[in-house]
Amino acid sequence: MTVLHIARVSLRFSPRALLVTLALATAACALAVVAIGSGDFPIGPGGVVRALLGGGDPSDAFIVRELRLPRAATALAVGAALGLSGAVFQSLVRNPLGSPDVLGFSQGSATGVLAVIVLGGAGGIGVAAGAAAGGAAAGLVIYALAGRHGLHGQRLILLGVGIAAILTGVNGYLVTRAQITDAARAVLWLAGSLDGRDWSDTAPLLTALAVLVPLVLACCARPLRMLEMGDDAAHGLGIGVGAVRTAVLAAAVLLTALAAAAAGPVSFVALTAPQLARRLTRAPGPNLLPSAAMGAALLAAADLAGQRVVPGHQLPVGVVTGLLGGCYLIWLLVTERKSGRI
Repeated sequence: MTVLHIARVSLRFSPRALLVTLALATAACALAVVAIGSGDFPIGPGGVVRALLGGGDPSDAFIVRELRLPRAATALAVGAALGLSGAVFQSLVRNPLGSPDVLGFSQGSATGVLAVIVLGGAGGIGVAAGAAAGGAAAGLVIYALAGRHGLHGQRLILLGVGIAAILTGVNGYLVTRAQITDAARAVLWLAGSLDGRDWSDTAPLLTALAVLVPLVLACCARPLRMLEMGDDAAHGLGIGVGAVRTAVLAAAVLLTALAAAAAGPVSFVALTAPQLARRLTRAPGPNLLPSAAMGAALLAAADLAGQRVVPGHQLPVGVVTGLLGGCYLIWLLVTERKSGRI
């Protein structure tokens, strides 16, 4: 751990964690550049970079900036939001199984979006509002059932799994109530897809990231690290346990909901990104920035794989993350079982 003194401010950071974060962010951007250059009209990485910087051929610039950049930006933003929210949830729950898709928050966002699509035919801002409302409602229900002292450990996980199962049934019912066009739109959204995304789809999430990420890092990173030692220890160190937990939970739920609104309920990124980031940094604490960078890299890689794995067809990004994340979840469950933690 290194301490940097600037005027009257002391900044503690791990050099290894900083290098890992920079490497992951670079990898995410490189994968996004390659993905932007993929498609029926391929463009080399050099041409993509020139177009992004405002130069290059006019036709390349149009394809890159107008058609493909919004999709790549959505992938990076959704991955970062899921990675950060997953790190927050796992820190609060003190369990590697704590992630929004396991705890039911993603399913709550899906219920909100399906409600506005199926019942109201809304789009754009309406979808974002429905996702936020659904995620918040699921969070309030889980918070009320868990109680003030149950927001960590297996109790919250079991409650979340139960709520997720209920909401999955509700989501299936909403799809059956839809008109054929709305049902097709809803099913595509439920698969978790980046196809056809534009700036209006990702603008709410980008705004939330710009506001919430600095706030969470500046105000909640140290308190979260203290909370991992237990409520009594954190309280003894002067941390307002209830206020911190409520604030970071609200931020994580909002990021999860807006990520779902932008790309659908993409599974397992929030589960795997914090664990992989922690293994790379070897640093204690929630590893918020490395988790966000890892989430962005994972989703950019999944999007690229979805475009290239099956020639002539594009797999929804949620299918790719589901296949890979399911294998990781099985491995994690086996590991936790052998260690006696579950």
